Amino acid sequence: MTAPKFGDFMVDDAYVFEVGGESKTTDQLQGVPQSFLALDIKGRSNRRVPLWLFGLLY
Repeated sequence: MTAPKFGDFMVDDAYVFEVGGESKTTDQLQGVPQSFLALDIKGRSNRRVPLWLFGLLY
């Protein structure tokens, strides 16, 4: 895991994740290949991954 120029963290030097709340948009990740939002949501949708899949439970 590393800290990329854009996004909050990068895994395997390939996948960029931006962490945020349910209303977070992909605006910060425009033009960043293989980027996803890690959000406080229950299910997965297009480029939106729930935080609980990372073990970030509350």
